[in-house]
Amino acid sequence: MSAGSASFLEIQPSELAFPFELLKQSSCSMQLTNKTDHYVAFKVKTTNPKQYCVRPNIGVVLPGSTCDVTVTMQAQREAPPDMQCKDKFLVQSVAAANSATTQDINAEMFNKVAGKVVEEFKLRVVYVPTTSSALPEDSEQGSSARPFAQENGTHNSTMPQPVSRSSAEPTKERPTEASSVISKLTEEKRAAIQQNQKLRHELELLRKESGKSNGGFSLTFLAIVGLLGIIVGYILKKT
Repeated sequence: MSAGSASFLEIQPSELAFPFELLKQSSCSMQLTNKTDHYVAFKVKTTNPKQYCVRPNIGVVLPGSTCDVTVTMQAQREAPPDMQCKDKFLVQSVAAANSATTQDINAEMFNKVAGKVVEEFKLRVVYVPTTSSALPEDSEQGSSARPFAQENGTHNSTMPQPVSRSSAEPTKERPTEASSVISKLTEEKRAAIQQNQKLRHELELLRKESGKSNGGFSLTFLAIVGLLGIIVGYILKKT
């Protein structure tokens, strides 16, 4: 039957149009209008029940009232060829007893038996491309890859990467380490000079004492001079 020709329910629209975007759910709705003077029960079926969620999928439409049915399509991982969908929906309607409720609906009500009218209204599914899904698949991948590369370029120019950061950290530490070594050597040199001056002073005292007692240099004096020379040579070589 076509839209508006059903005896029990007038169903709009005549097809279910889903805005299509990869990896995103999409919803559309249809209106079931009862223009009769009696209660009408309905049930919604689909050729691909795992792909869609229908709320409500069964119900009772009171005389002169309208029931809104929302159909939600699960997120798609890839676009179908030429954006053509083969899924279809079927709305079955049948006269119900007055004051009937949703709890009174059962599968037997929609069985086609002699003397019973079960009307059926078919709706096809149509995908409406959005801005992102309207592009060809290759173009979409190219457009998504280029901004990513640009973002990475901006990121590289403004933020240090893990590799460059790890290689830069030792560079920062080297000046600090060198300064510490230089400072340590300077202190050692200063201490050596002070020690040298002290030894020279003691040597001078010993020389004077030796000159007074023996009139010349003693073996102790020569040993101290030799030791002093070794110490000073070692310190100067180290610095």
